Amino acid sequence: MLVPTQEDTDGHNNQHQHTRGVKSKQGVRNPPPSPHHARHCPGDAINEVSLVTELGIGRTPIREALKRLENNHLVVSYPRRGTYAANVDITDLAMISEVRVTLEPLAARKAARQSGGPLRSQFYDAITELQNLHPKDNLRRLLEHDLEVHRLIYRAANNHHLAETLVRLDDLATRIWCLVRDRIPEISNHIREHIDLMQSILDGDEDRAAALAAEHVRHFEATVRSAL
Repeated sequence: MLVPTQEDTDGHNNQHQHTRGVKSKQGVRNPPPSPHHARHCPGDAINEVSLVTELGIGRTPIREALKRLENNHLVVSYPRRGTYAANVDITDLAMISEVRVTLEPLAARKAARQSGGPLRSQFYDAITELQNLHPKDNLRRLLEHDLEVHRLIYRAANNHHLAETLVRLDDLATRIWCLVRDRIPEISNHIREHIDLMQSILDGDEDRAAALAAEHVRHFEATVRSAL
């Protein structure tokens, strides 16, 4: 499950930069801060004190970050009981995939239209990182690689409305992935699918990039269902 990181709480301190039209160097507003660490399984309690200690900040930004995650259905809070990683309703998988299979190819196509644009060097770096993945790598880090690549493509698409929608959907998909992660033999193979996708973006091949993005979403859904 996903919990706040330094990026989430930095978003508290820089809220207007993220949500009031301030543009990044890529010419588009960055997606809203999003969690990047798959640490908690659905239903796990989230300890605010531990987060304060780990991130080295006060409780106020932690609580506001958790509130944003609750608005995105990633955590749930109960009076006098605390905050928990939201439970997963596997029936959400089909609905999430139905939207992602349309929007992920759109983002990939737009990124390919500019051959990665100002982010080309980051695509090359990401390809190198994925080529060096090992099946025995830390599971949490493997999931982070997946999240990072998706967000790179969203930024390269240069449409903040599209990016914000896809970030939320990707977070929800990752929550479902966390539910079955121990039953998927090699997550690294799924993540390596991004290599061809990113190369297509760099090559400016819009059709291939869109097709590979759609295939990746369908493969994700099929992989999750096979593990249920």
